[in-house]
Amino acid sequence: MAQGITVVPSTRPTGSNRAASLWSQMRRYGWGYLFVLPWIIIYLAFGLYPLALSFYLTFFDYSFIRPEDYVFTGIGNWLRGLTDPLFWRSILNIFYNQVIFIALTLGLGLLSALLLYKAIRGGKIFRTIYFMPVVTSVVVLMAIGNYLVSPGGPLQALLLQSGILHQPIFWKFSNWLPMPVIALINSWKWFGVSTVILLAGMAAIDQQLYEVAALDGANSWQQFFGITIPQLRPQLFFLLVINVINGLQMFTEVFTIGYDVYGGPNHQALTPVLYLYGQAFDRSNMGYASALGLLLAVLIAILTLLQFKFVPSEA
Repeated sequence: MAQGITVVPSTRPTGSNRAASLWSQMRRYGWGYLFVLPWIIIYLAFGLYPLALSFYLTFFDYSFIRPEDYVFTGIGNWLRGLTDPLFWRSILNIFYNQVIFIALTLGLGLLSALLLYKAIRGGKIFRTIYFMPVVTSVVVLMAIGNYLVSPGGPLQALLLQSGILHQPIFWKFSNWLPMPVIALINSWKWFGVSTVILLAGMAAIDQQLYEVAALDGANSWQQFFGITIPQLRPQLFFLLVINVINGLQMFTEVFTIGYDVYGGPNHQALTPVLYLYGQAFDRSNMGYASALGLLLAVLIAILTLLQFKFVPSEA
């Protein structure tokens, strides 16, 4: 006797059902889509479209002065960027700058965060004072910093009076001093960010760890290097990543203190963004500038991935 076969209807939605379900969700959340629509339009107009246009222009020798005379070059602009000594000189300048800048900001931020964490009175006032440079304009602070360390500024005058210097130093024309000086001025502005983030990390550390360490006979230095620093690894890793990304995009700091788009006569203050800006608006070579910009983006992505892979980020 043949057994009956039960046919189970398919629960997979058909194309028409999926379209109806999608349309019903759009109607249900219509106000939400309406509110995010301006952001989507702005992102498409000023985010994706410029990125796509830049990638397209990398394959052409294009000038905005004579846009009709563009010439297809294939991957020529990419190869030129990879072998351009000035582009790699700008990368070297930035790494030289960022080694000093990251060491200063993390060191000062860690020290000030520790002092504020231990402060009993006036902690809120000093937090505000330390963070004020962060909310101040980059142009203003770089102008003030440039004046302070200039040959006629008060800092060099004090060093001359004390006998540490025998003559003023025209550091802008030196081959290796501009990047450290810019890093020093820039650290003054941004160490407040490190202070706030590291202070928040210290507040989240379990105090029982210090109590147990104290019972085992650990002194303050041993507690600092054995508990505080390891527990702050996520915050330190975050600061390292954002500092490397922001450092490779440095432009305003160098341009504000008086350097041209090529970083001085010997390119001693040249940065990647300054160089591609010069290629785009000084030499009107938009195709090559676009290739440099995308090469810089690829380099930033590679360095970020390497940091995530090799730098410990967990406590």
